[in-house]
Amino acid sequence: MNTYSRQQVAFSHGAGSKLWDIQGKEYLDAIAGIAVNTLGHAHPKLTAALSVQIGKLMHVSNVYQILEQEKLADQLCKLSGMQEVFFCNSGCEANEAAIKLARMYGHKQGIENPNIIVMEKAFHGRTLATLSATGNRKVQAGFEPLVKGFVRVPYNDLAAIEQVAAHTPDVVAILVEPIQGEGGIRISDIEYLEGLRKICDQKNWLLMLDEVQCGVGRTGTWFAFQHTSIMPDVMTLAKGLGAGVPIGACLANGRATGTFGPGNHGSTFGGNPLACTAATTTLQVIEEDKLMANAKSIGDFMLQELKSRLGNLPGVIDIRGQGLMLGISLSKPCGELVARGIEKGILINVTVDTVVRLLPPLIYSKADAEQLLDVLCPMITDFVNQGA
Repeated sequence: MNTYSRQQVAFSHGAGSKLWDIQGKEYLDAIAGIAVNTLGHAHPKLTAALSVQIGKLMHVSNVYQILEQEKLADQLCKLSGMQEVFFCNSGCEANEAAIKLARMYGHKQGIENPNIIVMEKAFHGRTLATLSATGNRKVQAGFEPLVKGFVRVPYNDLAAIEQVAAHTPDVVAILVEPIQGEGGIRISDIEYLEGLRKICDQKNWLLMLDEVQCGVGRTGTWFAFQHTSIMPDVMTLAKGLGAGVPIGACLANGRATGTFGPGNHGSTFGGNPLACTAATTTLQVIEEDKLMANAKSIGDFMLQELKSRLGNLPGVIDIRGQGLMLGISLSKPCGELVARGIEKGILINVTVDTVVRLLPPLIYSKADAEQLLDVLCPMITDFVNQGA
């Protein structure tokens, strides 16, 4: 089906931060499959672990114990401080699980029509429920009637949450991205997240963090909430968790635990031995190779260089980021920069029409960053100066 506006390039193989197309041209990857290829391409430790696992077991069923799944669950709970994990295959499935969990949490308290507070410009997925929670009319159009039970407020606006708390009955949870990725690399304030935690505690609501894009080391900590003093009740992960192998996770803590019982939710492929081996190996390499520290140092270097080289241009509205999650907001639609980048041998992304989004693999070196900047900055400068 014609669901993608594909770029006219096909890749044959990759190594580290580089990819090669079928004609043999080399590219520097600055988008990592949209925050998926945490360890770059063909990482030797991941390749070896997957090869061994494929030779043993790829799939059984969740009606049996899966030791690889239990090992990964223990690892994620240790790193996050959470208590329970449900495994699935993608970010939208993880968020779907979170939405279902919040509704069941409400029903168990006698709330017949539970509401979840969600944010403007949020992106939570493309299933009907996650699409309804998403704050982007463009991706919702044509799929009405949308799922009810969501109350939308501006992002990073604590007063709006307090207003809803005072006037909207039957709220059971807040679903929020600590950093809005698809929304243009918009970073929430620490005080905002801490304020949300306080309101949820006062109201007995669940604080549910969508860390599908910003989790798993990308911001310089295991999870973006760890830049604050809070603990979520629910957290969703996917994208970079398997470094290219599909896996998602919905984690629960505190008052959210014990909500699901046998038969309440499930997944045929979720938590299979192959995907869990990919995730445990990814977490192991992040720790052994100090990739969180690398994400912070390389991300800080790139952010400062981008501000230095582009910050004074009239067409550049803002440059923002945390770790290896960076956005350059321009004054006009800039989707054509993706194709220009391909011509010049760099892979970038544009989101919300006007934001150049950079999500490099966590293995990025300073040489990779300098190479990217030396191509990207003149390209953006030429673009914003067109017609000036």
